[in-house]
Amino acid sequence: MTTPLLQVQDLEVTFATRRGAVAALRGASFALDPGEVLGLVGESGSGKSVTALAAMGLLDKAGRVTRGSIHFDGRDITRAGAGVLRPMRGAAFSMIFQNPRAALNPIRSVGAQVADALRAHRDLSARAARDQALALLEQVRIRNAGQRLEAFPHELSGGMCQRVMIAMAIACAPRLIIADEPTTGLDVTTQKAVMDLLAGLTRERGMAMLLITHDLGLAAQYCDRVAVMEQGRVVEEAPPAALFGAPGHAYTRRLVAACPTPSSTIASLSPDGELPAEPVARAPLPAGTPLLLEVRDLVKTYPGGVAAVDKVSFTMKPGESLGLVGESGSGKSTISRLVTRLIDATGGEVIFDGHSVSDIPARDFHAAPQRSQIQIVFQDAGESLNPRFSAFDSIADPLRRLRGLRDGSELTKRVKDCAVSVGLPLPLLDRFPHQLSGGQRARVGIARAVSVDPKLLVLDEPTAALDVSVQAVVLQLLERLRREKGLAYLFVSHDLNVVRMLCDRMIVLRNGQVVEEGDSQRIFRAPQADYTAELIAAIPHFEPLAA
Repeated sequence: MTTPLLQVQDLEVTFATRRGAVAALRGASFALDPGEVLGLVGESGSGKSVTALAAMGLLDKAGRVTRGSIHFDGRDITRAGAGVLRPMRGAAFSMIFQNPRAALNPIRSVGAQVADALRAHRDLSARAARDQALALLEQVRIRNAGQRLEAFPHELSGGMCQRVMIAMAIACAPRLIIADEPTTGLDVTTQKAVMDLLAGLTRERGMAMLLITHDLGLAAQYCDRVAVMEQGRVVEEAPPAALFGAPGHAYTRRLVAACPTPSSTIASLSPDGELPAEPVARAPLPAGTPLLLEVRDLVKTYPGGVAAVDKVSFTMKPGESLGLVGESGSGKSTISRLVTRLIDATGGEVIFDGHSVSDIPARDFHAAPQRSQIQIVFQDAGESLNPRFSAFDSIADPLRRLRGLRDGSELTKRVKDCAVSVGLPLPLLDRFPHQLSGGQRARVGIARAVSVDPKLLVLDEPTAALDVSVQAVVLQLLERLRREKGLAYLFVSHDLNVVRMLCDRMIVLRNGQVVEEGDSQRIFRAPQADYTAELIAAIPHFEPLAA
């Protein structure tokens, strides 16, 4: 019988807080064999990352193991000190963190950081470490690796930074890689490239991998087995086909029901296990209805002549939902900021509700009458909310600035009505962003945007970092608001399944240019451009009802 490489048995981890001890793990157990890929899935707060940090001995001072054990290659490391674990980190097991930009040192070149990882465990000269660092960057398929060796993290894309993290993780040939959400925020093609690279390296080097993710499609595609965590416990474990084809635990069934697939609809996403009724179809607009938005030959160039947006044109009708998709750097977010007049265009025109708004400088647009009619919901609700504002003040802020409402009963009523419309419990209005969950912060961001009754809502990756169950709730909320309020959505996303469900039409962008445009369902069924077909093929997914 094979001895597990990593065995977690009945593990309990608690954190000391001002309100007493809080249990993050409540008896978690699983085993990982040599050469195996095990997926650890579940919602935020289920204990996935705490499990990884406990295994690496990286819990912060407030956290401690109160019960259970962690064995690596038969050795008990449950309460091993830094003197034991420090030599093992990087050499025996390594971790790839969720946010590579935060994990990398911003003031050291990426080549120097890979060399640091090598010299921490091997007796190498600076020149030899540099040569091996170059070889590692080439192995993780970084183009022009010799030039990138001297680059700093801020000079590289998110995908490139993740590749550097992988190079550091495999530098000393560890037997175990712990990958904590390694593809969060990456577009589908970069995500596929990163995961194919990781999977290939683990096979070639005979390494095991613990893949922590909330993306069930990713787990289904790359893992030999999947363990589902809920509230600090592993509640179900099986090979992907068995687990997702016939989930046995109620929590797993809820996760599977909430996960977008090529055949799912907004109404079919059901985190509570009960399917809502299909929404009533919207009545077609009368013939001759004026366009809400017209973008003509939009151009945005940056110093050095780099064209982020290159003569992009499209139109939107009132109440329509249009998706912008493409890889990182394709121009999606730049277009959203040009339309919302957060930045100025180099050329072209933006016509909103019959009026040209591109002639109004971005610095002055806050005073334009169209400001309240065009609102944006940003990708990271936590970063876009003022940390000193309560949820009430965040929602009230545009009402004060754009509607001239002063503190009083009318403002309070409007804020509460907005909170109710997005499903935010009224007792949470007194809380600050750090006291809210990711889904609750997303609701505050949406409530803030719709508080001034806009006609166009620009949604820039609003569900990118959310769990599948929270994402399902937010998508159903957006669809309901669109039908109730007649909102038009310009939806920016790299999740093509989400765009297909929420958007009537979609535009595929590449290098700042339109590659394909048309009905969302048609494009998914029969993409005309090879690039669009590549994007669709790169989507990790599973069909939960498959045999």
